[in-house]
Amino acid sequence: MKMKFRVISSITIAAVTTLMFGSCASDADSSGLEYMPDMYRSAAIEPYVDYGEIRGRENKEIKLKRSAMVPPAGTIPYYGTDSLTVALMMPYARKANTSMKSTHGMYDADLSEANEYELAAADKNPLELNADNMDAVFASGKKLFTSNCAHCHGAKGDGNGPMVESGAYVGVPDYANLTNLSDGQLFYSIYYGKGMMGAHGPILDKKEIWTLVHYIRKFQDANYGKTTATPVVDVEVEEAH
Repeated sequence: MKMKFRVISSITIAAVTTLMFGSCASDADSSGLEYMPDMYRSAAIEPYVDYGEIRGRENKEIKLKRSAMVPPAGTIPYYGTDSLTVALMMPYARKANTSMKSTHGMYDADLSEANEYELAAADKNPLELNADNMDAVFASGKKLFTSNCAHCHGAKGDGNGPMVESGAYVGVPDYANLTNLSDGQLFYSIYYGKGMMGAHGPILDKKEIWTLVHYIRKFQDANYGKTTATPVVDVEVEEAH
């Protein structure tokens, strides 16, 4: 009995040792052999997986290259069948200026030589604001502002957020002094960034940014939205110009 136990123990130790040393590789960058790759590598394309080395095969031409592809130009995220919401998700017609290639990292963007910020002055907020949805829009705007803007612009929109008070940033404007800016210019500034503020287009969809524009107007006029409703704008017509 003892003899059998010793034999089994010896075989087990030898197998484990062989397995451990067999998983080692001379390449310092290698994670070792993959015994069950299907258990932790999905068949779908993953954005941060090095597909140049997988299952014992190495392809130096694609090694360390990003596997996630850039979405096709003009693709649109559709949400339901509501025509206004779908229109809000249409690609933004205004382009970043060529100067923003270096100042705001718009290296892969379709840039324009024109002063698109000035052209945006003609754009109206297409998100309807009325007595039925006003409270919900402002509540959503407050939530978005608190998580994305208040750290610099301040909870009151006065430009005295924690980042400014710490001395990290200067020159953040008080929204009360920006009444001369149109809805379109506010949207353009949030979407592409302005001054030291980075672009928020990659992290907020267009409906969320237009919601923020409504909320910012509250800093400029406490009665904003209470006396007059914002008309619905034909987004497709507006963006065709």
